[in-house]
Amino acid sequence: MVHIRGGYMKLLRVFLLLAILSTLVASPAQAQTPTPPPGVSIILNSMTPEERVGQLFLVTFTGTDTSETSQIYNLIAQYHIGGVILLAGNDNFAAAPDTVPQAYSLINSIQQLEWDASRNSVTGETGEVGVSSVYVPLFVGIDQEGDGYPTDQILSGLTPLPSEMAIGATWNTEFAQHVGEVRGRELAALGFNLYIGPSLDVLEVPAARETGGDLGTRVFGGDPFWVGEMGRAYVAGLHGGSDNQLRVIAKHFPGVGGSDRLPEEEVSTVRKSLEQLKQIELAPFFAVTGNAPSPEATVDGLLVSHIRYQGFQGNIRATTRPISFDPQALSQILALPQFSSWQSAGGLMVSDDLGTRAVSEFYATGGGQFSARIAVRDAFLAGNDMLYLGNILSRDFPDTFATTTRVIEFFAQKYREDPAFAQRVDASVARILAVKLGMYETLTLSNVIVPASRLDDIGSATDIAFGVARSSATLISPDKQDLATVLSLPPQANESMVFITDTVSARQCSTCLEQPVLAMDALQQTVLRLYGPQSGNQTANFRLSSFSLQNLQALLDGQEVLYIEDDIKIANWLIISLTDSSQGQPALISRFLRERPDLLRNTHVILFSFGAPYYFDTTTISKITAYYALYSKQPQFVDVAARLLFQELTPTGISPVSIPAVGYDLISAMSPDPNQVIPLFLDLTPVPAPTDQAATPEPTPIPLFRIGDTIAIRTGVIFDNNGHPVPDGTVVRFSMMLTGEGGGILKQVDAVTTQGVARAAFGLDKPGLLEIKVTSEPAVISEVLQLDVSQSGAVAVTVVTPELTQSIPPTPEVTAVVEENEYISNEGYPRFPTWVIAMLFITFSMAVGYGMGVRISGIRSAFRWTLGIALGGLAAYNYLAFGLFGIVNWLTVSGLPGVITILLVGEVLGFTAGWVWSKR
Repeated sequence: MVHIRGGYMKLLRVFLLLAILSTLVASPAQAQTPTPPPGVSIILNSMTPEERVGQLFLVTFTGTDTSETSQIYNLIAQYHIGGVILLAGNDNFAAAPDTVPQAYSLINSIQQLEWDASRNSVTGETGEVGVSSVYVPLFVGIDQEGDGYPTDQILSGLTPLPSEMAIGATWNTEFAQHVGEVRGRELAALGFNLYIGPSLDVLEVPAARETGGDLGTRVFGGDPFWVGEMGRAYVAGLHGGSDNQLRVIAKHFPGVGGSDRLPEEEVSTVRKSLEQLKQIELAPFFAVTGNAPSPEATVDGLLVSHIRYQGFQGNIRATTRPISFDPQALSQILALPQFSSWQSAGGLMVSDDLGTRAVSEFYATGGGQFSARIAVRDAFLAGNDMLYLGNILSRDFPDTFATTTRVIEFFAQKYREDPAFAQRVDASVARILAVKLGMYETLTLSNVIVPASRLDDIGSATDIAFGVARSSATLISPDKQDLATVLSLPPQANESMVFITDTVSARQCSTCLEQPVLAMDALQQTVLRLYGPQSGNQTANFRLSSFSLQNLQALLDGQEVLYIEDDIKIANWLIISLTDSSQGQPALISRFLRERPDLLRNTHVILFSFGAPYYFDTTTISKITAYYALYSKQPQFVDVAARLLFQELTPTGISPVSIPAVGYDLISAMSPDPNQVIPLFLDLTPVPAPTDQAATPEPTPIPLFRIGDTIAIRTGVIFDNNGHPVPDGTVVRFSMMLTGEGGGILKQVDAVTTQGVARAAFGLDKPGLLEIKVTSEPAVISEVLQLDVSQSGAVAVTVVTPELTQSIPPTPEVTAVVEENEYISNEGYPRFPTWVIAMLFITFSMAVGYGMGVRISGIRSAFRWTLGIALGGLAAYNYLAFGLFGIVNWLTVSGLPGVITILLVGEVLGFTAGWVWSKR
């Protein structure tokens, strides 16, 4: 019996050991955690279990009260939380004009609470009372994406910055960096030290439906390379603008661009394998982690989204749990070299909001009950270092505060009871402490509190937003070369305009007054400001009227809306402004264009999309005179829309996402332009510049080559169809050929581009006249490097530039198009009404001639005069009717007055003949 019990105990020990090992293996990222720096170890070793566990949590709270009776005071002083996220939906901000100063004061109060709590007496594990010397600043975070409501938390006071897609439409990373700098400078001045963003999702296939369903303008674009480039620049701007006082957590890792619903609404499933994710979704995250060119362009953490993948490991019948809760799937992704090196250097993994409806519904699937403790534990064991609880609410607790405290208590208890769990907690806390120590030289309150003087510069960088607006404005339809035909002139001073606007309003807090984000008359007022009586007098207020989309809906539903139908019917211009598709706005506009064409005769219909550009189908777009995409509804973009309307600005932006309805495919647009000659150069080591400024620079030596040498070559920048350098990774083929008799391709080398340039090298091992060319489909014409390699000596390389030949369509014959009327046909011949008028005119002339003849010379002379007039008039009309001697060309221009003129000439000649006849 003793032997059995002993064996049983050994098996139990082995089982426990395997359980601990399996827990550690489940998240290899944690096992890779390096030894923490000495400062981190000192702090960590002085912390109680409750203090360690508390560092894992990012929490939310309601209101702005930080007194000792407030919930946030309790969470900081008693539960030692690691950070807070401020939300407009939780009434954490005051109404304008107090939004900015109140936010600054609230953040300072929160940090002061943490400082005071670390100075006060605490009770240790054994009941002893002591003074804690551990002060760890709180993370105070915000999700401020840009474009105002609903993606911004602070709606006024800060510089109004554009959406990510607006930045992407400029195709200029400098704009991304400048916007990031403004955002980083202003948030850091308020005291924020954690930024949830930017979004690095790739909108590969936009949800081209009138109800949306994707992230819309919340992404930089649909190409992984350019999303990564913009993301790098934006992150560098955030770090630089904040003087490295802002930690950046990129989202929504590993990418939700392929999802058909928003991540906060429902856990979506995407059918993609890990290999496919590496090509598209993960590429931008590579760019800001292991492949980042500098520390400034490297994110400090990744926000792990709640998304599932079908076929993740190749089996399409297998579906992962949401990545944020799946240790196997997440560990496979983090084991990729780009992420493993970044995480080993201290990168943080942060769970996405665990309090969303998507999470609770996923755990309640199949009739189960959502348990916050289980969900949060699963997220932590999956490999997340910090846990963003959000407004989490478990059904077994009355509110978010109670749920949050119970979750933290559950973690603290498990820390004390489970050594393996405690090790996991310590590893994550070490990462968190290292990140916080990296922001401040020493952990003192004076280093954390930001001077109030920095608030003076907030909200003043509107020129950056206007620069993005001007450079991102995109003409979707018609093509640029056709725009001058359909819109030859801007609105004229005597023309009327009707503005229909997708109005948006919001409240900074539940008790704040509603404030317009895009007012019904926003574009009308901008037009008056720029072109009204006080600014050039190109239009007047009485010629303009504004209505909302709700008014348009009422009109279509047969309801009474004052003036809208009459105003649209007499308008020369109808300007529609759209913000998004969340309420079916594109369907409403399509319905109006389909059901009421009677109101739009001879009317220019202009559509400005201040949201995504792909919500309309081809039929709807064909009914619109001009369709522009602005991508953001901030005031500077409304300003640019007015300037586009009056043709003061030319749209220069290019859509960063595909637009199927107009045939714009992003992949095709970013392929090499076939109408270019790819430059080709020797890849030479640059000559160092002289250190002495007075010295004459050494000329670049001309390289000579002989048999046995290696020739290194590179292309110049290869451009895509949009005029930008092709994305990194574009395949380029170098070919070395032997010309002359017995010639052919000797070698081919495939390379990929970096910043638009590709490189290759060839060994010269065969004599003869050699040519080296390069192609990058569909661009097949390049410069040619020629060299005649012989065994007798070294030779130089000759560069031959071929002419770019392309089929030029014949110039069509230009024919004047004359508007057809009821008197003269387009061919220049008189119509029936012209014949009637001519006969009446001849009869009238005969009557006048006869009356004059009777009075002056008698009946005989009068008869001869009248006969002459009749014959002359009829002869002239026949001259017109038969189009003799090219008269039709003149008649098409002169019209009916020309007919009368010819008749008069004929009648005068006939009268003259009759007068001569009467004298005989």
